[in-house]
Amino acid sequence: MPSNDAEDCGCAPTPGELAALTAQKARTPLSRRKALQLGGLGGLGILGLGALGVAVSPAFAADYPSWDDVQRAKANEAAKADEVTRIQGLIDALQADVVAKQAEAVRLAGEYAAAQEAFEDAAAKAADLQTQADAEKQRADEAAQKLGRLAAQQYRTGGDDAALELFFSDSATSADDLLARLGTMDRLVEANRGVYADAVSARDNAQNLSNQASVARDERDRLQKEAEKKMIAAQDAAAAAQAALDLQTEHLGTLQAQLAALQDETAKTVADYEAGVEAARKAEEERQARLAAERAAAAQRAAEEAAAAAASGGGSGGQAGTGGWVRPASGGISSWFGNRGTICGNGYCTSGHRGIDFAAACWSPIYAAASGTVVFAAYADSWGNYVKIDHGGGIITGYAHIAPGGFNVSYGQWVNAGQVIAYVGNTGASSGCHLHFEVYSGGTRIDPAPVLYSHGINVY
Repeated sequence: MPSNDAEDCGCAPTPGELAALTAQKARTPLSRRKALQLGGLGGLGILGLGALGVAVSPAFAADYPSWDDVQRAKANEAAKADEVTRIQGLIDALQADVVAKQAEAVRLAGEYAAAQEAFEDAAAKAADLQTQADAEKQRADEAAQKLGRLAAQQYRTGGDDAALELFFSDSATSADDLLARLGTMDRLVEANRGVYADAVSARDNAQNLSNQASVARDERDRLQKEAEKKMIAAQDAAAAAQAALDLQTEHLGTLQAQLAALQDETAKTVADYEAGVEAARKAEEERQARLAAERAAAAQRAAEEAAAAAASGGGSGGQAGTGGWVRPASGGISSWFGNRGTICGNGYCTSGHRGIDFAAACWSPIYAAASGTVVFAAYADSWGNYVKIDHGGGIITGYAHIAPGGFNVSYGQWVNAGQVIAYVGNTGASSGCHLHFEVYSGGTRIDPAPVLYSHGINVY
């Protein structure tokens, strides 16, 4: 299991995030939801910043003060005052930039999630209308064929086979064509007025519903493009937020130490502050190394536990199926695809369930279900930390609730089936560690269980 360290379990922000949140709180108090959302961004992990074309804000292009600058300024009151103002401005700008970019990433992630749901709702509406249209068309066809049989019987009984043969000499190509011909046969229509009226009503309903379905498909296609644009915008914003956080992490400690050195009236030297910054940097490196080792050990233990569970009849993550597919995580299925009650966690609430949940332990490996290209790897609203992989042919898989810092791949990267892409966590709308696994077909989420089962992967 993971370490009890607050940052390691995802219970608290990283030191860099704490600095950003503290600075924001001094300006505008944060709601619990917003703080949780911003905290989730600390788990963005490895992002392809270069591939996304993310640039550092021009506000930070200016040179940062060196320790020599601080030493010279300390010897002159006017220069010291100017340097204090300059450094304080840089600190405020760094912190404000992180908070602003993280908030923008949260906002765009929410827009992406809403756009995806709007598209899927529109797709369902279009499909439903087309199903209704097809049913009405079938009813019209059946009624028209029934009238045709009645016409044949009636005219044969009347001994007018020649007229009947002439009438049907050109075969009708549709219910509409046949109904138009039958409508000219006064005796037939009079004797079978109810059947004829029902056939005409079904034909008209079919056409009306077909027209509505066409409009709905146009709206569906528009919303699909909108959702794709929102996904890209959310990925870009997440990368920009990570870049701002990295920049703050790189400079904030030194700037704060330089400011303290300028404001300190004791005999303590600038060299003492500089040495303190270096000691803090080394201590942070050691802490990160310890955390990485603890997380690797936790992942290894989780993998061993999963293997033991598989040996006793459970499913094992990474287990190969057929057609190049593998099981994306260990554990049994704790929640199936389809509607369910409202689930709340980490400041989010969701209803419905467009995936299946693997009850895997915290920091268990998450495996790419098939080979493909990573098209999203970032924080994504109620999904939490989220990865999407495009496998081609309109098939995409999604992996949600990844642990803070649990990304193992980046945007634009090619991954092989069975490759470890992330680690199980509890981010987003989640009440405990698990993998929420999704399969997209043509942009909409479908039940992943039959897809996995059809590739020889045990999920039942």
